[in-house]
Amino acid sequence: MSGSGTTADDDPPLQTAVWRLRSRACWTDAAALLEPHALTDPAAAIQRTALLTERCLYTGEGWTDAEDALRAAEALARSDDERGGAACERGHLAYASTLLGVRDRADEASVALSRAAALLAPGAPGRPLLDFRRGLIAQNIADSPQSARAAYRRAHAGAAARGDELLLSFTWRHLAALALQEGELAEARHGFAESLRIREELGYLVGTAPALISLAEAEPEPEAAARLRAEAGRLFRLLGGVPTWLAPHLGVPGPRPAAAS
Repeated sequence: MSGSGTTADDDPPLQTAVWRLRSRACWTDAAALLEPHALTDPAAAIQRTALLTERCLYTGEGWTDAEDALRAAEALARSDDERGGAACERGHLAYASTLLGVRDRADEASVALSRAAALLAPGAPGRPLLDFRRGLIAQNIADSPQSARAAYRRAHAGAAARGDELLLSFTWRHLAALALQEGELAEARHGFAESLRIREELGYLVGTAPALISLAEAEPEPEAAARLRAEAGRLFRLLGGVPTWLAPHLGVPGPRPAAAS
């Protein structure tokens, strides 16, 4: 549920609460709800790690908490799927550290995601997310747009097959960013618009401002682009300046921009 951003009527109350907190940038509170379960349940431990890593990626803070959660998840993992999921989270945390300039852990990120790929079967539930994260490495660290596009397309197909709407919002956005770099304006606008639509429908508030900014960058009408940026700025201020890396796009001093979400 909360991992994929759905809020179906039959979702467990815990997952519904976790999703609502996560979507409003309350990662620490969401992780606290999972903490009792994460002591013995590998899936809960991996989910808790993912929440705290997302906090790092969006705020640049909380690295020690994420590392501690990751080590706990790795210690609990027993099956290949669980070990693969934990390795995927290690790769993502190392990627976030590298992307935001905290510490260069690019090699660790690549090794961890390769280990996850060896552990997760092609049809495993975690495979689409792994493919997406391998695309992030290719796009933002290895500077290999072709490899990134192939990975994003695999992730997109897997997310669609599994009904993972939140992951689809990410794959739409990153495929659109690659299209924009290549001058394919119509394709980029379509992808960014789909990403924004999904995030608004899911109520993924913390991811809506980045989606608005992306769509503004592909909008040929200056007035329409200005409206999108104004709405992004409103949400950015509402959430207390999160994601921090969005600040330069809004004329606010802050960390360097990154295509993180």
